[in-house]
Amino acid sequence: MKRVLKTRVFTRWMKKTDLTNQALIDAIVEFESGLWDADLGGHVYKKRIALPGRGKSGSTRTLIAVNKGNKCFFMYGFQKNEKGNISKKELEAIQKVASDYLKLSEKEIIEFIETGLLEEIHNET
Repeated sequence: MKRVLKTRVFTRWMKKTDLTNQALIDAIVEFESGLWDADLGGHVYKKRIALPGRGKSGSTRTLIAVNKGNKCFFMYGFQKNEKGNISKKELEAIQKVASDYLKLSEKEIIEFIETGLLEEIHNET
């Protein structure tokens, strides 16, 4: 399985939801099986993740940066009842940041984790 990381922005948003790290891991397992909602270009994918007690259609949308290597980054999240979708301008900004994250070396990733810019998550089961 890919190395799973989340950005500080995503982590802050996630604290406002009932989303768990294990739900993110499960989403990546689904993603690796070809289950995602949209390829938004620039290595950014939209993936719905169900909240406890709700189906995927009424829950969260996440934007994940994924490369062909071994890492993925949860970049951005929103609930369907908060907004229908992101704007073209927001997507372009996310794609730019995603490109930068996907180019990070192992050393840079470790530094980002140590400074709190990134958080790595692991399978809890």
